[in-house]
Amino acid sequence: MTSLPSSVDVAIIGAGAAGLGAAHALGGCGLAAIVLEARNRLGGRAWTVRASPEVTFDVGCGWLHSADTNSFVAIAQQLGFELNKDLPPWRERVYGNAFPQSERDEFMRAMDAFYQRLWQAAQKGRDEPASLSLEMGNRWNPMIDAISTYINGCELKDMSTLDWDAYEDTDLNWRVRRGYGALVSAYGAPCPVALNCNVALIDHSDKRIRIETSQGTLTSDKAIVTVPTNLIADGTIRFSPPLPSKVDAAAGLPLGVDDKVTLALDGAEAFPKDGNLRGATMRTEMGTYHIRPFGQPCIEGFFGGSFARTLEESGEGAIAAQAISEIAGFLGNDIRRKLKPLYESRWAHDPFARGSYSHALPGHAGDRAVLAAPVDGRLFFAGEATSPTFFTTAHGARDSGERAAGEVLAALGKR
Repeated sequence: MTSLPSSVDVAIIGAGAAGLGAAHALGGCGLAAIVLEARNRLGGRAWTVRASPEVTFDVGCGWLHSADTNSFVAIAQQLGFELNKDLPPWRERVYGNAFPQSERDEFMRAMDAFYQRLWQAAQKGRDEPASLSLEMGNRWNPMIDAISTYINGCELKDMSTLDWDAYEDTDLNWRVRRGYGALVSAYGAPCPVALNCNVALIDHSDKRIRIETSQGTLTSDKAIVTVPTNLIADGTIRFSPPLPSKVDAAAGLPLGVDDKVTLALDGAEAFPKDGNLRGATMRTEMGTYHIRPFGQPCIEGFFGGSFARTLEESGEGAIAAQAISEIAGFLGNDIRRKLKPLYESRWAHDPFARGSYSHALPGHAGDRAVLAAPVDGRLFFAGEATSPTFFTTAHGARDSGERAAGEVLAALGKR
């Protein structure tokens, strides 16, 4: 890693996928650039851990969404990371009797009808709560709302219809065997990064930008800001002079909450590889489970929205306890003795994220473009929240960093 210089041409704030994408794009352009990262590691919300000797766990993003257009696919191949192209477990690989096929078919018909109404509302330009596209009185509404918490990190009432419709999904989802977070970290390894360097103030009042950090102050000609929206909206990172339009746009694009947990599974060979476990619970406060991802002896649980936030507020271990309790409700109480908590995320309590990924509040679908717009040809903005069509994804973040770097080069008159 790199020590903090006193002066650079371009300062990039945040060593997540967006910041690393910007750093790569500026490499070889003859500019002195550095990435300033508050954490002690690369990757931001992409993070792979070894939860046990047998289990590799992506604490953050884990799927190469829209894999046929995902820029990290080529990067994975270049860096020698094995890709898994099996169908995701949420499709057909149902385990147990908690959600009988007949009810799954009925639920999917209700989901398809909801998506059709959502699309129709979007075609009419309605930037309204997605909850208005629910069929009144439909018994599956709470579970459709649960799907929103997994996809968007929030309930339908807090989700912009236009924003949901803007997301591009090619319906092709792959995985990285060694972990998506490990891939992002390896991608960033050649970049000049100062770790444990927390940025507090970006002063753009003078000819050169002055950036105050926990390691000291540096100046730069240009700066690319890639931090999560919550840190801009709540003033964790301040601008002088203030940038109210950026703060307002960030507030309209809050980070929802999605949390994951991995549980060691004793006697795993008795369970199917890459199975899906979910119940017809008829409530939004529910988890969804991935049995033996990559054949590993574990079960991964996934919780979203206000339920995930509530579990975080209950303290460490609450997510794992909820997962074990719910799995036991599906498979019987004997399963409890086979499950042991290994690792859980608590993204809302992460001081450098305070959430998982962005969603546009109703009426705020246009805020992504506002947040992405450069300021005075000196301040540039990137991150998944600035992506017009691939927000919430690591590749959307990476691509936005590359876009911001291109804007820097254009401002400098460089190709």
